[in-house]
Amino acid sequence: MATPEPRSRRIARLTLGAILTTAGVGHMTFQRKEFQAQVPDFVPLDPDVTVIASGVAEVGLGAGLIALPKYRRLLGTTAAAFFVAVFPGNIHQYRNKIDAFGLDTDGKRLGRLFGQPALVAAALYARG
Repeated sequence: MATPEPRSRRIARLTLGAILTTAGVGHMTFQRKEFQAQVPDFVPLDPDVTVIASGVAEVGLGAGLIALPKYRRLLGTTAAAFFVAVFPGNIHQYRNKIDAFGLDTDGKRLGRLFGQPALVAAALYARG
């Protein structure tokens, strides 16, 4: 029998699931152009394809974290790896002074770089 999920971990899992799902929908709809601007030049795919694919991945991970708590270890680990994989886009935004998502100063863009490790930590915590 599996051990019960602590309340704080459940809240982290559900919150992260909601964040991922919302961001994924944004990738495919109202924030598509802003996400395209973040795709580094070294990515071999068309920026739009990259954004759509990452949006699909985010929706899948987010929905899974919300609806499939039995698989939280796998999904949390995968979400953490996803956050690491997309980190070069945040660096690209910072280094190239790309204004997107209201990040219109170097300080704001730099601050976002510190948010990514927090997401990794949240995913690893949510997984248990």
